[in-house]
Amino acid sequence: MPKVKVPRKSTLIDMTAMCDVAFLLLTFFMLTTQFKSDDSIVVATPSSISDIKLPDTDIMNITVTKDGKVFFGIDNKNFSREKLLERIAEKYNIQFTPQEQKAFYLTSSFGIPINALKGWLGLEELDRKNFKQPGIPVDSTNNELGVWIMQARLSNPGLRIAINGDGNCAYPVIKKVMGTLQDKNVNKFNLITNLEANPNTKYKKPEEKK
Repeated sequence: MPKVKVPRKSTLIDMTAMCDVAFLLLTFFMLTTQFKSDDSIVVATPSSISDIKLPDTDIMNITVTKDGKVFFGIDNKNFSREKLLERIAEKYNIQFTPQEQKAFYLTSSFGIPINALKGWLGLEELDRKNFKQPGIPVDSTNNELGVWIMQARLSNPGLRIAINGDGNCAYPVIKKVMGTLQDKNVNKFNLITNLEANPNTKYKKPEEKK
């Protein structure tokens, strides 16, 4: 009895459509992804029951660490950091190189006195990250935080101001920061906190089905 030959079928699968979709997705994520800047400043903010969310853009962030160091940062919407650095360079007659300008544009927050800013920006990236920043001066005789606040507001008038203070930092430092804001006629700002449960919210027992 002769053997029955099973017809062979081609195992070739057309992957063209799948490749097109994969490249479309890859292109979409490359164009829309926003990378978060490195932020080495860590603070433990106090808790509150406020659930007001700050926007991701048009934010001036003043950070106060546990040991009382003050850091300053703004987001880079509409080239705010470029405009801010240009104003500081003009005010203090500092010439920044293109590499130093790029380093500033990529920096989310910093705590460097203005007279040391150029030298810090000129460091290699790893050295700049490992450099122990002394904080921005907020003394009454040399309040550079006020300068940064004023120049940042001129660079981007739509900035909202947030204080990101560590819960264990000394209150006089926070008081100096708030006093600096008020000296610049800024009486509306936000305090960044961790959200905790509202004790006034009563638990509602679910209704029983009849």
